[in-house]
Amino acid sequence: MGVSIVKAQDRLPKVLESEEQPDFIAEHYRELAAKAFRKHTVPASKQAWVEQSALLRKQVEEHAGLRRFADLALELRETGSSKGLGYEVKNIRFQTRPGIYATANLYFPDGKGPFPAVLVTHGHWPDARRAEIFQSVAQTLVKSGYVALTIDAWGAGERCTGTEQEYHGANLGASLFNIGTTLLGMQLTDNIRAVDLLCSLKEVDATRIGATGASGGGNQTMWLAAMDQRIKAAIPVVSVGTFQSYIFNSNCVCELLPNGLVFTEEAAVLGLIAPRALNIFSANQDTNPSFVPREMLRSFKNAQLIFEVMGAKDQITYRRFETGHGYWPEMRDAMLGWFDLQLKGIGNGQDRSGPRVAPVPALQLATYPNKEREAEVATTATFCKSEGIMLQGALKGRDGNASGRMADSLKNIIGEREARTIARVDRLGKEDGWNRMVLYTSSGQAIPFLWYPATGIHQAYRLFIHTGGKDSIPRLDIEQAKKKGENIILLDLWGTGEQASPVATKIDGQLPPFHTLSRSALWLGRTVIGEWEADLEGLNNWIQEQKPAHLAIQSYKETAIAALAFSAWNNVDELILYDCPYSYLFDQRDGIDFYTMAVHVPNILAWGDVITLLALGDTHIEMVNARSMSGKPLDKHHMKEFEKSYHAVRKQLGSKSEVIFKTKNFKL
Repeated sequence: MGVSIVKAQDRLPKVLESEEQPDFIAEHYRELAAKAFRKHTVPASKQAWVEQSALLRKQVEEHAGLRRFADLALELRETGSSKGLGYEVKNIRFQTRPGIYATANLYFPDGKGPFPAVLVTHGHWPDARRAEIFQSVAQTLVKSGYVALTIDAWGAGERCTGTEQEYHGANLGASLFNIGTTLLGMQLTDNIRAVDLLCSLKEVDATRIGATGASGGGNQTMWLAAMDQRIKAAIPVVSVGTFQSYIFNSNCVCELLPNGLVFTEEAAVLGLIAPRALNIFSANQDTNPSFVPREMLRSFKNAQLIFEVMGAKDQITYRRFETGHGYWPEMRDAMLGWFDLQLKGIGNGQDRSGPRVAPVPALQLATYPNKEREAEVATTATFCKSEGIMLQGALKGRDGNASGRMADSLKNIIGEREARTIARVDRLGKEDGWNRMVLYTSSGQAIPFLWYPATGIHQAYRLFIHTGGKDSIPRLDIEQAKKKGENIILLDLWGTGEQASPVATKIDGQLPPFHTLSRSALWLGRTVIGEWEADLEGLNNWIQEQKPAHLAIQSYKETAIAALAFSAWNNVDELILYDCPYSYLFDQRDGIDFYTMAVHVPNILAWGDVITLLALGDTHIEMVNARSMSGKPLDKHHMKEFEKSYHAVRKQLGSKSEVIFKTKNFKL
């Protein structure tokens, strides 16, 4: 792809005069997170916590998309095995959802059982369950008389899209939000099924099952122990902090619970483990601000109060190690001594020098060493596509004349957002014909925009928005609007252009743009699309004061979704949508980063998809160069099918919208 070079004379004026603008978004979101942390209180009694914990588990199930399949056949299949000193490893797959299988390894000690067992969950290390760090944990356990089960997390290891390793998070993992589930929920569902598997084995004592994992695997351990009471003892490693600290810090979407901070904090999730045993391992040299001991202790202290209410204050403890992020030998020694006490009833829980470990080549532990796995070992791509098709089919039976109800429910899926009440609008001067304007909201947000006044008495307004900010708007499109003599407004939406968050950009690093903003918004029950829509509403309040005769919004890529949402509740005469996704249906893995992380909206495919957004309201819409979620253009043949489907939905909803579908070369 070529790089677009903007000549100096073509550059748009900057609105804000200072280069050192406060990072309002980071400050505001951190303040919201701090308020959320403070509002979650410790229950006053055991009965109060019993009632609160039942509700909390229900909320977690709903927002994580957790599914339970206790009666589903495991269909365990062994594809290979190998012997170690004092143990045997079996390479397996087993059914976690109907028709969907996970890849795993079962470690059995020599001798006669039943043995206690431990589920080992991995974090973001190459080779997933077969990484040396997790082999070492499993070997430490199996050589000490435990059955150990290591499982590839959803989308990782042998469950990647192709034969090569890939990161299961970012836009790929976030695609699960659109079908109404989460990467966290997929992992949790798998891990509960892993406990089902351990309980089914004659070699395992089902009353003595533990769980441990590091980093993202430690996060899995915490959630599993909280949601599955068959876990008698749990050790999450370098993973416990506070949910508050996840806001504007570096985390994977597998550690994200949408709306999580709205109804809980990490201390309460840890409290769900009470009165069972919990030991939190933390590293003094950890560099991730979310997992440093300081944050862990904040959650530990509040969780300890819950354990105390449950009469189990001594069942929660923590250890701090002079290590960095990982599952180090001294941690394994501490793990072994503590599990001996909790799952075997021997020793005093103090560190026990573990056996020597000897990790083997990852290929030796592969369920599919020839990389020719069964189709039932589903990937995020195949699962999102099949579930999306199913959701689209279910929408065909929706009641007619539902336009109003759909518009109301749209507010729920784009999330909580504050009204952009205007405090004042400042004009900072004029440059090259552009008025430099800032709309200040009552919350202190500065929304910068450029206004090119109409020639003569023309009262038509054309508002441009782009995911890359106003500097990414094609200059030719701006010049064409000038020739029409319209009032032109170039708006930097929340998180874009001069409203960008430098903190978020730095944290994103090599990850897709809006990774930090999207995750942080979702934790707080919001979406980037919702924040954009709120900015549009705020600016529209000012536009309406100018008494426009005609309002057009020209949007590009993901911002088109925000424009459509805005038009569902506001009078917009014209929408021009460039490169807008025509559906949230997952189509292919290649091109997954064509759109940024801003595009994702939890449950949108259950709500109705882009075609429903197009059919709401009474707006004239031009959809130019519509694309799939991977950026593939909608070809002429499929465009005719899409147009037919649009008219069916429009009739079903009883709306009066009008859509013209265009490409560069032809118009339908």
